[in-house]
Amino acid sequence: MKKANNDIREAINKANLKYYQVAKAYGLSDSNFTKLLRFELSNDKKEKILKIIKQLEKSNHI
Repeated sequence: MKKANNDIREAINKANLKYYQVAKAYGLSDSNFTKLLRFELSNDKKEKILKIIKQLEKSNHI
């Protein structure tokens, strides 16, 4: 069975980020962010989170 929001999970891992880093930038606690990912998100929410991941990845590589 495929996990919900696998694209977000893979992007976090590929960017060498931790869930709590993305959660903080998104405005949630790490536990609430993990719960949010349990069910498939709307495209708008996914785009916002993926944008945050890209921003965090850039800031980590400077």
